[in-house]
Amino acid sequence: MLKEIRLLLYKEFLLESRQKQSINGLVLYLISTVFVCKMCFRTIPQPAAWNALFWIIMLFASINATGKSFLQDSRSRFLYLYTLASPQAIIISKVIYNMLLMLLLSVIGFAVYVLLLGGNPVQNMSLFFANVLLGTIGFSAILTTMSAISSRTSNSFTLMAVLSFPLLLPLLMTTIKISKNAIDGLDPSVSYRFLLVVAGINVITGVLSYLLFPYLWKD
Repeated sequence: MLKEIRLLLYKEFLLESRQKQSINGLVLYLISTVFVCKMCFRTIPQPAAWNALFWIIMLFASINATGKSFLQDSRSRFLYLYTLASPQAIIISKVIYNMLLMLLLSVIGFAVYVLLLGGNPVQNMSLFFANVLLGTIGFSAILTTMSAISSRTSNSFTLMAVLSFPLLLPLLMTTIKISKNAIDGLDPSVSYRFLLVVAGINVITGVLSYLLFPYLWKD
């Protein structure tokens, strides 16, 4: 399975390198969104507003980035992959690829966000980026799984957003809480239980995707 995952990841990166407009469009979306916020607010003096706006931007960037995981694949490509690799390797490779993509977008988004919206209020950067890492893993796992489910329907992108919202909401609320603690400079031990909640959501989502995707793949 490891060989299959490695080859599928190579396939994802190869396709992305041939379609540079995709990643460029996501980066442009991030920069444009932050720039619009800059034009509207000039600066955001309240750390709570800075934190909430950052995660809202990252949420919609995640939907645009990972929502196309299965939606852009044709039925003939599905059948071709079905003969080459196991469904577990396919879902794992998709989640890993989307996680790496979201990590890249998170770093770019944070840099642009700090540059345009009045500095960096985060006092505990290690806790903040650990939270970003766990949050992007959760976003990637949830949205990739929902993309696989909704790809079997006609209005797939809308259905993916509707199905993902109840799962993304608790994850988003917890990550916002952890980031608020990092901005306020609280002791990291205060956020340990929230980090465990995010990690637990990621593990549950990953296990369910691994177990249930084969049945969806055979449909």
